[in-house]
Amino acid sequence: MITISDAAQAHFVTLLADQPEGTHIRVFVISPGTATAECGVSYCPPDAVEADDMEFEFNGFNAMVDEKSAPFLEEASIDFVTDQLGSQLTLKAPNAKMRKVASDAPLSERIDYVIQSEINPQLASHGGNIMLVEVTEEGTAILQFGGGCNGCSMVDVTLKDGIETQLLEKFPGELTGVKDVTEHQHGDHSYQ
Repeated sequence: MITISDAAQAHFVTLLADQPEGTHIRVFVISPGTATAECGVSYCPPDAVEADDMEFEFNGFNAMVDEKSAPFLEEASIDFVTDQLGSQLTLKAPNAKMRKVASDAPLSERIDYVIQSEINPQLASHGGNIMLVEVTEEGTAILQFGGGCNGCSMVDVTLKDGIETQLLEKFPGELTGVKDVTEHQHGDHSYQ
């Protein structure tokens, strides 16, 4: 479920040494499964452990995860990185905003998961996003652009060289292509 690097484990052991005996760390997601989901790590004293918490053992400490956060922390990783600017703890939880779908889920659900967890975060840097409208019987993903992508002069390049390439690599033999059905209107909202 959660991977904690050796460096992060050592960091947690150091931090926990100054806490009351029996204190764990808690990894959690606030507003899991939503666009505003945020992940965090905190101390978890013994009296804060809940009956339905999941407990994961690491070198020198345990990590507690509440039942509601658990499915959104699949494939999460915590690292402690030191560089010339200093040190920082990083927590990556690719499924925090959307629960990971099973590998045998319908193609449309798996495509939507990739869109929400991988593609839309990339497009968000330009204020854009895409939405899966449907997957045709022929295996074409019908997409609609929104935000800064609507009316953007580079939308065709983004669609063919970016989104289509990425989706075809993820779903070989299942997906045959992508099609944009957006009625593009250039305006102040469009990425320049």
